[in-house]
Amino acid sequence: MASKLNKWKELVQNIKRNIYILYLANRHAETPWYAKAFSILIVAYALSPIDFIPDVIPILGYVDEAILLPLGIIGAFAMIPKSILEECKAIASQNSSKLQKNWAAAIVILLVWISLATSILFTLIT
Repeated sequence: MASKLNKWKELVQNIKRNIYILYLANRHAETPWYAKAFSILIVAYALSPIDFIPDVIPILGYVDEAILLPLGIIGAFAMIPKSILEECKAIASQNSSKLQKNWAAAIVILLVWISLATSILFTLIT
C-alpha cells in the first residue's frame, strides 16, 4: 500500500515539475507562438482552482488531473523544440517550482469555457 502511495506522490510531483517546465518554456523567447498559446492554456488550467469536472464528484472529479492534464502536457511538449525543452528542464531541476493556484488563471479558463459553450450554442441554434 505504501508503495502505491509513493508512486502516486511521484506522479503528482512529476506533473507539477512538467507544469513548471511549460511555464518556463512559455517565457522563453524562441518558443513558437502556437506552443506558447497551447502551453499557457495548460498551465492556466493546472493552476486554476476551477476544474472541468469538479473534484467533489467521486472518481470522475480527478479525471482531468489524471488524464486531461498529462495529455495536455504531452501535447505541449511535442510543440516545443527539443533544445528549448531541455534548457527548461535543466532550469526546473535547479529551481523548485513556486507556482500556486491562481485566480487569474481561473478567469482565463472560465473565459475559454464560456467561449466554447457560446460557440457550440451558436452552432446548434443556427
